[in-house]
Amino acid sequence: MLVVTLGVAVLALGLAVFALVRPTGTQPQYTDAQRSDAETAICAAFQTVRTGVETNTNRQPPGGADDIGGALAVAANARVALYDGGQYLLARLDPATPADLADQIRKFGNQLMDIGAAATAGVPNTDPAQSDRLEQAEATGDVITGLCG
Repeated sequence: MLVVTLGVAVLALGLAVFALVRPTGTQPQYTDAQRSDAETAICAAFQTVRTGVETNTNRQPPGGADDIGGALAVAANARVALYDGGQYLLARLDPATPADLADQIRKFGNQLMDIGAAATAGVPNTDPAQSDRLEQAEATGDVITGLCG
């Protein structure tokens, strides 16, 4: 039994080493049409997310400042827009998306999720770290807007 176990372990080690050292091949090649379609799709997804985030993070409670239930609902919607917006962008990212745009979309999606997670943990926008995250996401969003034209 020990010999069989040792044999399986050696075989597994050999396969692992082979997987590490074997050439991975070339990157997939995409046509201009595929890249253009991927860019159009992710730019539309970005605009949808950015609109959702702007809309839901700027809402006021329907009953005014004293509407505690409304304030909690507004805050919850803002957090959903941030976190789910980030996930939505990352899920919609096509491998054919031009690399410069894809990098910025990944960065923005992760920034939104970081902001949403911090907000869910009760970190206010006035917290220096949260304020910095918000500024960085705004800057990244502006870069993406420029790339999407």
